Amino acid sequence: MTTQTVLAAAGGVSGGEQVTFYILAPLALIGAIGMVAARSAVHSALWLVLTMLCLGVFYLLQSGPFLGMAQIIVYTGAIMMLFLFVLMLVGRDASDSLIETLRGQRIAAVVLGLGFAGLVGGGLWRALAGTTAVGLEQANAEGNVQGIARLLFTKYVFAFELASALLVTAAVGAMVLAHIERRKEDKLDQPKTMRARFAPGNYPGPKPGPGVYATSSSVATQARLSDGRLSERSTPDILPVRELTDRETTLKGTDQ
Repeated sequence: MTTQTVLAAAGGVSGGEQVTFYILAPLALIGAIGMVAARSAVHSALWLVLTMLCLGVFYLLQSGPFLGMAQIIVYTGAIMMLFLFVLMLVGRDASDSLIETLRGQRIAAVVLGLGFAGLVGGGLWRALAGTTAVGLEQANAEGNVQGIARLLFTKYVFAFELASALLVTAAVGAMVLAHIERRKEDKLDQPKTMRARFAPGNYPGPKPGPGVYATSSSVATQARLSDGRLSERSTPDILPVRELTDRETTLKGTDQ
């Protein structure tokens, strides 16, 4: 199956499509290599976004507008951004990716990846060898979206429903694994919370802010209470208490 046969079956490729392919194909390949070679998980996700955007444009060039827009809007715009936000929220850095929890997992991953690529490539070559390519004119006769919907809900309805069930099961499993079950005795109801708040030794009221009723606005200056006493609750424990002179500790408008 030569390139001329494919182009003839597809109705030919215009000059603009060829230029777009020659520009985006290297970018897609660079993004794929960068995703694997990047040490930072965030950078790896961004490289994958570049590759997926290029794939979306390729679908549009091959008369597949539904797949192209789904690739850009759903996978790149929603799912990949969700992955990126999760990675940024977790705070993974380059040092985490260098730690191997299983010894030899990098070498095993490379060997298995090459083997899987060879298996897929060999299967595609044997399936497509000697096959005459046809265009999408017949499939898109009534519209690309209508043609995909007809195939999904008629010929491939079982596979479609099976994939949906697997995705729902995976989502439920992720929620179950992320759920933290608290013991019944650890749960405090409102009466217990109120008793714990007003228990002896606790301060139920709000803590005074730093600099309140004080002669200085420094966060290390203890606040004064309404009776003139200094409050140790107004300064964090990590901050040293500022040593004030007698003049500074005197209330404003009063004399010693």
